Amino acid sequence: MRKTLRWLLSLSLIIGTVATAGAATAADQKSPSGTAVTDTKDASDTTDIKDRVLAIPGMSLIQEKPYAGYRYFVLNYTQPVDHRHPSKGTFQQRITLLHKDTSRPTVFFTGGYNVSTNPSRSEPTRIVDGNQVSMEYRFFTPSRPQPADWTKLDIWQAASDQHRIFTALKKIYTKNWLSTGGSKGGMTATYFERYYPRDMDGVVAYVAPNDVVNKEDSAYDRFFEKVGTKECRDKLNAVQRQALLRREPLEKTYAEWAAANGATFTTVGSLDKAYEAVVMDFVWAFWQYSLLADCESIPAATASDQEIYDVIDAISGFSAYTDQGLATYTPYYYQAGTQLGSPDIKQPHLGKLSRYGYQPPRNFVPRDIAMKFDPRVMPDVDNWVRHHADRMLFVYGQNDPWGAEQFRVGRGARDSYVYVAPGANHGANVAALSPEQSAKATARILDWAGVAPAAVQQDAAKAKPLAPFDAKLDHQKVDRRQALRP
Repeated sequence: MRKTLRWLLSLSLIIGTVATAGAATAADQKSPSGTAVTDTKDASDTTDIKDRVLAIPGMSLIQEKPYAGYRYFVLNYTQPVDHRHPSKGTFQQRITLLHKDTSRPTVFFTGGYNVSTNPSRSEPTRIVDGNQVSMEYRFFTPSRPQPADWTKLDIWQAASDQHRIFTALKKIYTKNWLSTGGSKGGMTATYFERYYPRDMDGVVAYVAPNDVVNKEDSAYDRFFEKVGTKECRDKLNAVQRQALLRREPLEKTYAEWAAANGATFTTVGSLDKAYEAVVMDFVWAFWQYSLLADCESIPAATASDQEIYDVIDAISGFSAYTDQGLATYTPYYYQAGTQLGSPDIKQPHLGKLSRYGYQPPRNFVPRDIAMKFDPRVMPDVDNWVRHHADRMLFVYGQNDPWGAEQFRVGRGARDSYVYVAPGANHGANVAALSPEQSAKATARILDWAGVAPAAVQQDAAKAKPLAPFDAKLDHQKVDRRQALRP
């Protein structure tokens, strides 16, 4: 729900394309592929890649971890707190580098939250058999300025973080670059493209919500009226109703768990508000993380109190709205309540059982952090994508609630696509598309990266990932016991 939130900056942020002192900027010209022209170092340079990377001003090594076939580095990069006024302080932003070879293309990945410090590979990285740079989003710890000026947490500042990282590393990784990310990361990749359209050679945005008008959320209501089957919808709705009807005994169980685990509820205000927030998320969370076949595991409305409690916990997660559960995601809720927007669904099957409704992101951010929503930002990005998207691919899941409000491409967009994976949830990817669309999407990604084999250039149906599947690198772990965040 509130976790169900999102996004961004407006007309004033259009100045984000203007260079700021001390921050590297894109060149005025593009290469034939569309990438900004930058000074490059001879690819034949035999200096160790770690030394080359650490020679970048502001770059420092946290750790190098071995992985067969790659070099993997966890790094810090010095960033301005405010890219418009870089003299007013800096912070250390954590990034990782999965290095394969400077002769290969590079994928710029962000999940929009914390960055994992273990080697992993996004789908586009496997498709192009390339390098991968992953960025931790600003204000997620430890990449948080101290003291934290929350007014500097916006989508233009974050896009400018990516722009500086790209500009610095492009001198080493001179081949084509793609940006990618899933959910909030897909949004991040889209915003990066909106403000710095000359940087990347292509964008692959997965399951990226697009909440253009924050107060208009009827698309979500229509989605929940028809998703899956009526049998499954009725089953989920009945369990959710039971969780509110049995509020007293189930909250007692919740209170016992909270006491045993030291969980507190200062930010949200009370255990009762946290309990209801988790329950209100239940149906959304099911469709976000589960498949239609999983409906068989949902208990009947006549199930015991413990069974109802357990299934709500397994899908929504009772830890989500505790102070401890919210702390990590304060930057997300702040952005949802200032730029990204947040869904507010009706859920008429609950009647008058809800005391608080779908709670807004303001409820999940400590009160000493000021918040004011800017309604101009999302319409600006949406309009830009519709009319100026160039080499952008959006992938959604048919049964994912976040896909109820999608990015779309219209007149003026070039070589850009929106695909929906049949029956897929929030984990939808290119491989989950229909065979025809999957092949076409793979072919476009290979072409944008400049590595499409001759056979693929002649026949997109022959497109496939250039790197074999690696069970460890390519495994995407999903934690379902969390608040509804994109």
